[in-house]
Amino acid sequence: MSMRKQISHGSGSSTNSRRTQQTSKVRCKCGNDAVIRTVKNGPNCGSKFYGCPLWPDTTCDMFLLIEGKSEVEELQWKMFEKDTTITELEMLNTMKDEKIKNLQMKKKSLEEEMKGVKNELKQQQIALMRCSWNNNMFKMTLICSWIFFAIIYYLK
Repeated sequence: MSMRKQISHGSGSSTNSRRTQQTSKVRCKCGNDAVIRTVKNGPNCGSKFYGCPLWPDTTCDMFLLIEGKSEVEELQWKMFEKDTTITELEMLNTMKDEKIKNLQMKKKSLEEEMKGVKNELKQQQIALMRCSWNNNMFKMTLICSWIFFAIIYYLK
C-alpha cells in the first residue's frame, strides 16, 4: 500500500489525485478497497469489474461491472489496475515475510531443542560408559576373588 500512496501523492497532477479519489470511493461490501478484475468466461468475457480483494477466500460477493470508458478513463483504469497489482504483490510480499519470520522462529526453536537432545545424548553416553566401566570392574573383582579363593583352597 505504501507504494500506491507514493505513486498517488508523488505527483501533483490532477489525474493522479482523481485516480486516488476514485480508488478510495470504490469499496467492496466488506469495507476493503475494491480491485479491478477481468471476466474470464461467459457473455461478459474480457470485461472489467470491481471485486473484493479477498476473493475467493471470502463470502463477500462484490461485483460491479465497469462500462466502456473514454481513452483517458481507460488509461486511468489501467493505472488503477497497476496500482491494484502492486498492492496485491505488496500484500503477498508481506505474507511471505511473515511466513519467513515464523519459519525462522520455528528453526530457532528446533535448534534449541536439538541442543537439548544432544546434551541429553552426551549425558546418556557418559552414564553408559560409567556403567560399562563398573561392569568391567565387577568382572575383574569377581575373577580376582575366584583366584584368591582358589589359592587359599589349594594352600590348605
